[in-house]
Amino acid sequence: MKFRKGRGRDEPEINFVPLIDVLLVILIFLMASTTYSKFAELKINLPTADAEKTTEQKQTIQVAVSANGQYAVNETPVAFTNPDEFALVLRRAAGNNPDPMVVINADALATHQSVVNVMEAARAAGYGKLTFATQNSGKK
Repeated sequence: MKFRKGRGRDEPEINFVPLIDVLLVILIFLMASTTYSKFAELKINLPTADAEKTTEQKQTIQVAVSANGQYAVNETPVAFTNPDEFALVLRRAAGNNPDPMVVINADALATHQSVVNVMEAARAAGYGKLTFATQNSGKK
């Protein structure tokens, strides 16, 4: 029993347009989400020096800040009124050294503002080398 008389059978087609659309979307996603890294290496042979190291000790200014806000410059108690006056104290402590290292020894319970006061005074004095002294707790 043939119900389809006279009609030929249509050959099925594969439509590639939706497949290409999907592949382009995947390609765009991969290109947008991929990170490209450029690795560049320089092989450098650094020269070695056989000279002895000099033990040049630059002058340091030791500034101690206690927990209750008292200041000491090179173990001499100093009253802090404002950063400009404290800068004069730092300049006197430096003597003829134009750019000494300012070492801040602050108590663990000292306020942040008292440490910032010392940093501001060092900036006002024109000293750009600041460091903080630390103490090892002895625990490992």
